[in-house]
Amino acid sequence: MKSRFLLHHKYKPLGWFLFLIGLIFGIFLLINDFDYFNLELKVFPLIGESGLLSSNPSLEWSTNNIADELVSIVLIVGGILVSFSKTKDEDEYISKIRMESLIWATYVNYGILILAIIFVFDMSFFTVLIVNMFTVLLFFIIRFHYMLYKSKRVIEDE
Repeated sequence: MKSRFLLHHKYKPLGWFLFLIGLIFGIFLLINDFDYFNLELKVFPLIGESGLLSSNPSLEWSTNNIADELVSIVLIVGGILVSFSKTKDEDEYISKIRMESLIWATYVNYGILILAIIFVFDMSFFTVLIVNMFTVLLFFIIRFHYMLYKSKRVIEDE
């Protein structure tokens, strides 16, 4: 079966490296209220307090700590490389596991989000939303690799 949208399997190690680095630094930033690393740079805000699409539109550069943006990008790119790189022996069965894992991860992610909408409020809810951006990839990676491991164990036992 030809997988048109999957990346070459050589990107998976780079993805693991980026994903784990992003996860470690992301948890570290989350624990320290996003204020630990000080990477202040001039940025052009499109939306924000002084952005082009704000209530006070202006075309001015502002200063922002971009540590959380960098960690988010590294985590997303790493997660996509891990999730959507082919395995060395990609076949229809692995494609089926991949599809089922993605559907399962989406259900679990939105189930948790619904519970958070019902039971979490104020700024804690904002933190849940930030974490929720990455959990679909995380749940998919965990389930997909667990199912691959489980299927390989069954094959080895036969």
